[in-house]
This record gives sequence, C-alpha cells and structure tokens, in this order.
Amino acid sequence: MKSYSVRAIFRHGRVYEERLVLHFALSAADALRLAEREAHEYADALGNCEYLGLLQAYELPNGRLEEGSELFSLLRESDLEAADYLTSFFDTGHELQDEDVDVDSSD
Repeated sequence: MKSYSVRAIFRHGRVYEERLVLHFALSAADALRLAEREAHEYADALGNCEYLGLLQAYELPNGRLEEGSELFSLLRESDLEAADYLTSFFDTGHELQDEDVDVDSSD
C-alpha cells in the first residue's frame, strides 16, 4: 500500500474549503476512489456542505512521515508576476482565519 494526500474542495454556503485527507491505496486511482467516497460522506455528515467534485492526489514519500515531509504539491504554469499570482490564487483578501470561520451561518 502507498500513502496519498488527497485534496478535495467543498462549499459551505458562501465559504469554500480546501481539505487534505490521508488515504492508503495501491494506486492514485484507488486513492481517488476512496477520497470520492469520503468526500461525499464528509459533506453529508456536515449537512450544509457541498462536495464540488474536485480531487487532486499526491503520492507521499515511502517510509515514515517526519518533520518537513512534503504532504502535497501542485504545479501550475502562469504568466502572472509573483504578487499577482499570489493575489489571484491564495491571498485574495477573502480567506477566513480560524477565528473568522462560522460555516453554519455562511449562507
């Protein structure tokens, strides 16, 4: 069995969630099948949550995970300058921090 970190995207009303979950599987395709089932279960358990159908799998290194182990990596080509890239994809000003999150009332 191999270890995979699988990223799934969810929507809670107006709040979007990117979630990484660990799965053990024989292949990336098997990990994605497990993740698909788990994503539906997660969304159903929360109630006001929609799984958006996007999964991305990343095979973790063999052996034990330790401090500094890479858990996920996504490469994306872009002609944007660094600051514009960060603003477009990661620092839009709409990210919620722990103290800001209230997904129950975000409709």
